[in-house]
Amino acid sequence: MNGGKILLALLALLTIGATPLAAVAQPAAKIARIGFLGNIWANSPHLREAFLQGLRDLGYVEGRNLVIEYRYAEGKFERFPALAAELVALKVDVIVAAAGTLSALAAKQATRTLPIVFPVVADPVESGLVTSLARPGGNVTGSSFLAPELVGKCLELLKQAVPGVSRVAVLWEPGGLGKGTEKDMLKAAEVAARGLGLRLQFVEARGLADFDRAFSEMTKARAGALIVLTSTMFIFERRRLVDLAAKNRLPAVYQWREGVDAGGLMSYGPNMADLFRRAATYVDKILKGANPGDLPVEQPTKFELVINLKAAKALGLTIPQSLLQRADQVIE
Repeated sequence: MNGGKILLALLALLTIGATPLAAVAQPAAKIARIGFLGNIWANSPHLREAFLQGLRDLGYVEGRNLVIEYRYAEGKFERFPALAAELVALKVDVIVAAAGTLSALAAKQATRTLPIVFPVVADPVESGLVTSLARPGGNVTGSSFLAPELVGKCLELLKQAVPGVSRVAVLWEPGGLGKGTEKDMLKAAEVAARGLGLRLQFVEARGLADFDRAFSEMTKARAGALIVLTSTMFIFERRRLVDLAAKNRLPAVYQWREGVDAGGLMSYGPNMADLFRRAATYVDKILKGANPGDLPVEQPTKFELVINLKAAKALGLTIPQSLLQRADQVIE
């Protein structure tokens, strides 16, 4: 009897002792390493959070099975090449070029082998990031967020919001999108303006130092409203643009809702937070073995109209009910 008890005790000990050995024998789960190349962290935390939420939805959690190396240029675009090189040296699995065309180009220049995903780029073909939207080729893919026809739609919405307007200023950044894209956008603006009976005043701003001069030109020419064309610089300096538009009492429409979130009157364009969430899907596919050159560049299919009634009131505008009913969101 005693011998049986001893045998059972030995078996129990062996079972207990085998548990940690079995655990040690299990292969450790692979930790994904992502390089995140951004501009100014404090400027667009909601976009970073949208990307992280997209990753969480796919089962990736920082500190558990995911490590993200963050690098921010802090408004100094010339830092992108060095920061991209740092991420390459860290041998991350994929680089997310989160600050538009310039960050994506810097990443591509830094590596021809590491996969690169861009959440938002105006024209990836024109900028030389990909060979085509359907077959990007190389090591870069992502989402394009711009369509020249958006300009005409923005002008149409602006005229509805400000019925008496006859002269509209068009603020754009030369070199911000690529010559071909800019040419298409400016031409689309002219065509739309003729159809709407509007006169356009094209005003350039190459940097923050040009903003005051640009708005001075608009007021001198008696512009009655403003459309701000897309550029990375304008998006990141949106608060300054919104403040100047309010100071000069110019009803303005932006091609990205972040302009309205900053206090602007109206926006019409793709939801950039959604594009950042979708970037997580690209990352997931690449981590699972997909070749970025085989993943088609996506284009937005849903555009949203956002109207800020507080900004309208400050401008003395009454937004027509018909326009409010079309809005995807009305900020009171």
